[in-house]
Amino acid sequence: MAGSGGKKVHQMIVGFGGSGLGQVVIAVAVSFLVRVFSAPGPALSPENEADDVPENDSDDAEAPTSGKVTPVTIQWRNINCSLSDKSSKSARFLLKNVSGEAKPGRLLAIMGPSGSGKTTLLNVLAGQLTASPRLHLSGVLEFNGKPGSKNAYKFAYVRQEDLFFSQLTVRETLSLATELQLPNISSAEERDEFVNNLLFKLGLVSCADTNVGDAKVRGISGGEKKRLSMACELLASPSVIFADEPTTGLDAFQAEKVMETLQQLAQDGHTVICSIHQPRGSVYSKFDDIILLTEGSLVYAGPARDEPLAYFSKFGYQCPDHINPAEFLADLISIDYSSADSVYTSQKRIDGLVESFSQRQSAVIYATPITINDLSNSRKKISQRAVVKKKGVWWKQFWLLLKRAWMQASRDAPTNKVRARMSIASAIIFGSVFWRMGNSQTSIQDRMGLLQVTAINTAMAALTKTVGVFPKERAIVDRERAKGSYSLGPYLFSKLLAEIPIGAAFPLMFGAVLYPMARLHPTMQRFGKFCGIVTMESFAASAMGLTVGAMVPTTEAAMAVGPSLMTVFIVFGGYYVNPENTPIIFRWIPNVSLIRWAFQGLSINEFSGLQFDHQHSFDIQTGEQALERISFGKSRIRDTVIAQNRILLFWYCTTYLLLEKNKPKYQQLESPIDHSKPHLKLEELNSEQVDQTIEAPPVSQLDSKQPLESPEVDLVGSFVLEGTK
Repeated sequence: MAGSGGKKVHQMIVGFGGSGLGQVVIAVAVSFLVRVFSAPGPALSPENEADDVPENDSDDAEAPTSGKVTPVTIQWRNINCSLSDKSSKSARFLLKNVSGEAKPGRLLAIMGPSGSGKTTLLNVLAGQLTASPRLHLSGVLEFNGKPGSKNAYKFAYVRQEDLFFSQLTVRETLSLATELQLPNISSAEERDEFVNNLLFKLGLVSCADTNVGDAKVRGISGGEKKRLSMACELLASPSVIFADEPTTGLDAFQAEKVMETLQQLAQDGHTVICSIHQPRGSVYSKFDDIILLTEGSLVYAGPARDEPLAYFSKFGYQCPDHINPAEFLADLISIDYSSADSVYTSQKRIDGLVESFSQRQSAVIYATPITINDLSNSRKKISQRAVVKKKGVWWKQFWLLLKRAWMQASRDAPTNKVRARMSIASAIIFGSVFWRMGNSQTSIQDRMGLLQVTAINTAMAALTKTVGVFPKERAIVDRERAKGSYSLGPYLFSKLLAEIPIGAAFPLMFGAVLYPMARLHPTMQRFGKFCGIVTMESFAASAMGLTVGAMVPTTEAAMAVGPSLMTVFIVFGGYYVNPENTPIIFRWIPNVSLIRWAFQGLSINEFSGLQFDHQHSFDIQTGEQALERISFGKSRIRDTVIAQNRILLFWYCTTYLLLEKNKPKYQQLESPIDHSKPHLKLEELNSEQVDQTIEAPPVSQLDSKQPLESPEVDLVGSFVLEGTK
């Protein structure tokens, strides 16, 4: 039975793909489809690995939707991060011997000037630092006293850039995310109640039924998008919430509302860590703890509000009355580049502050660790049960993603209107240029030219639309896959099916207008084949756009690579260079050019059976003779359809493999390395000296006459790696 089944599959492949390269492509496509349909559910993300989860799995375990939060204390010591140059002879520190703690129920803010290492430290703590061979990361990171690689806690990461599907409403976004991430909520009533609670908790009730929007379509405000990002991350009741610059791009009011939300989440028991540049006074007052970084070094770590001001006053730096403490601290730890003297003075001040805090760091670090024994066994079971239930839901994921893809594609009215207008406009232009072609000898060249520009226009329209949209969508998909919401197979398959109706509409519009205007072969059967060929070419070009979008990092790069690659296919499209005259080393390009196959199919469909007016014996009398001139005489439309399907499958398989390969990889934390450095310490002032410095000038006016005198040091710069010359 197994042998006969294998023979049948082989016969099917041979019958569909011919021989040689075609069989290889079809075999790869079949294996791809088998892998897609037989793949398990989404893999568990590293932060959810339940290494310490007991095997006991009783049925009375609490559901993960209860909203209870497992308390987590994070400790990090001697975090060093350096980035070497391309020659690997020198490197610069992004973080230098940074230590600290974050505890549940408290809002921790990482502050510092631009380039101080705030986002780098946040990414290190979240395990989201993008891997690079030029990057070296070392230190100790523990969660509830356990190494970070063996924790079983849920994390949420609210990124600086908010990315959503623009045509979905806030409620639909949360509802679909809930179905994907919490499949154990089976009833619609329970899911709606869960979503409504989130909307109320995050202050999104007023905009619940408003489209999220984007740069093209107006939607919710920036602050509402930020709160929606938090809502999506809170679905699984994470223990730790990381937020990278949550107030970026927001006005003062919206920024304060976002920080109020983070403060409330901390009060609910979450461990909340955010990076922030220079908050207003009312925002600063919401912080429970702060970390001050400058040039990757730690200046202060401890309780917020008045404690940092009291600490720095011991060295003679008093915060003037009616001044925002955050602004004072930012000025204190920033380098003034207005003059050479100010650079020297501010650098000396900062080096002294860094060294002084490093000497008293163990006494200042503020949090008290929570041991792993404080966690109940039922909380541990939640993670394991939720992971098990996520497996084996391929079809549910597919239908949910298909629903989302269809809503996004069908509701994108601005893009669809532009594409429809361009399709009709280009058809009218081409139809006017090639108006009512007759059967003269000169009409042969006109027909070939029209069919060639038809193939080019259809492919370029589909390609540019896809490469302009997919890189941004890929960023959303990467984030959702990293959380384990779904696997790659259901996403790609649903995207293909959802775009078939919309993608087919525009080539049909183009053909319906152009065909009668140019008076191509006037039969309904030929018209149907014409529309089918250009529609299939449009799908193949879209699939190629997906591959380009999966291959390059940004939309701009995709817009540069996609048309350049298409230009090569245009040159070998069968009109400009005859396949028989193509150099041997380029003979393979026409076989993979979707332009060539579309042009071939359109030419066979148009010229077969045509009779042309002739006066001389050397004139072309029939359409078959015209096809012989361009080496299409022995071809059939069936060959075109098979070739276009091969190209379509090839680009989809390549997209799948690229997305699998280009999954985000994060830098691993290595054992700490002690980097020695010169000692420079600030001397604390006694009470009499403190009283004398109450009227100290602002930080921006500090100069070399400050009460602080420190030894002369060199400016911080690159260091040379050991063993290099």
